[in-house]
Parts: sequence; C-alpha cells; structure tokens
Amino acid sequence: MLDSYVTGVLTGLGLIVAIGAQNAYVLRQGIHRQHVAIVVAICALSDALLIILGVAGVGALIADHPTALNIMKWLGAAYLVWFAITSFRSALKPQALELSGPVKRSGVIATTLALTYLNPHVYLDTVLMLGNIANQHGADGRWWFAAGAVTGSIVWFSALGFGARAVAPGMSKPSVWRVLDVIIGCMMLLIAVLLVRS
Repeated sequence: MLDSYVTGVLTGLGLIVAIGAQNAYVLRQGIHRQHVAIVVAICALSDALLIILGVAGVGALIADHPTALNIMKWLGAAYLVWFAITSFRSALKPQALELSGPVKRSGVIATTLALTYLNPHVYLDTVLMLGNIANQHGADGRWWFAAGAVTGSIVWFSALGFGARAVAPGMSKPSVWRVLDVIIGCMMLLIAVLLVRS
C-alpha cells in the first residue's frame, strides 16, 4: 500500500510539474498575492476530482468519445490564444507589482476553472493516464495510488501559489512584468499550437 501511495505521489508530480497555462496562472496569482487560496483550492480539488474519476473508470468512457476531446481541444486553444493576447497587452503597459490592486474574485475563479477544464490534456493525463496506472495496482492499491497523486497535486499547487510570495519583492519593477507577460503570452501561444496539433 505504501508503495502504491509513493508511486502515486511521484507520478502525479511528474505530470503536474510541467510548465503549462494553469501553472503559469497559479504562479502569477501567487506573485500578485490575489485570491491565492481560492486558485490553489480550485486547482487541487479539480485534480482530486479528475483523479478519482479516472481511478473509478471514467477514463475508459472518455476514450470512447474522441469527439468530446476534440471539442475541448479547440475551445482550450481559443482560450489560450485569448489569454496570450491579454498577456501581450499587459506587456505594452507594464506596471509594478501592486499587492492591494482590486481583482474580482469571480474573474479569478472563472479563469482558473477555464484553464483547468478547457484543457484536454488534463483529461488525458489525469483521468486516462493516472486512472490506467492506478488500476494496475489492484483493487485496494489503486485507491492508495490515487491518494498519493492527490497529495502530490495539493503539495505542488500550494508550493507554487504560496511560494510565489518569496519572489514578489523582485517583481517591483515594471520591466520585470513586461518580460514575464511576454514569456507567459509566448508560452500560451505555444501550448495552443501544440494543443491543436496533438
């Protein structure tokens, strides 16, 4: 059981640590110190839900309906392009880090949910892949594996969101934000292209 749990932690971290739109957004919100707990909670709980669904066998159902994944692919790519354009616009008028700037919680929640659920890779990685690997650990071991993967997700998003505060002092110059926004915009476009080509 412990082997399944540790394997779940390591496998979950291996899939989630890769730089992507969701991780970039969590980092950005962490640096801004705006609604970090909400963003981290949505990401971690969403991962937990998708992992549990995958282990319960929903992954097989998704695999049988490629049209649904194709629709999600195009919606996700469109959203990533919009996010990239927004980042490039921010780069044109960079501002220093504002810790007290008003940001609507509803907008943060909507963006976090969109970056989570409009990404078809989250279904491929979390539901299909983790679900299939978990089910190789037997009836009891698969749930220990799932618990490990959920733990890895909670640890990663918490570290990324709340750990971003450590770099916040270095983010006081508008020029730093210009570079960060350009990097995030380019990354979003690249992910959108890779998404469409996959």
